[in-house]
Parts: sequence; C-alpha cells; structure tokens
Amino acid sequence: MEMINISKDEYERMKHQITRLQELEKIDFNLVGQFKKSLEDVKEGKIKRVA
Repeated sequence: MEMINISKDEYERMKHQITRLQELEKIDFNLVGQFKKSLEDVKEGKIKRVA
C-alpha cells in the first residue's frame, strides 16, 4: 500500500466533502425531478385547482 501525506486542512476538507456526498446519496433525484416538472406545470397554468 502506498502512502501519501496531505495537510490537515486538506484532510478536513475531503472529510467534509465525503459527508456531503453521503447526504446527497439519500436524495431521491427522481422524486425531485417530478416535483420540478410539477412546479413548471403550475407556472405554465397546466394544472387547474379542484375545489
């Protein structure tokens, strides 16, 4: 196994990025896309209010 040395600041930055990526993995991007499309439909007046 090869070893490399990085600064503590770089290590902390990379650790923070991993945490953010792990949070992103929990997001259902298909659902987000459907929500975005629905908002676009509302803006374009394609959805009618039902009382």
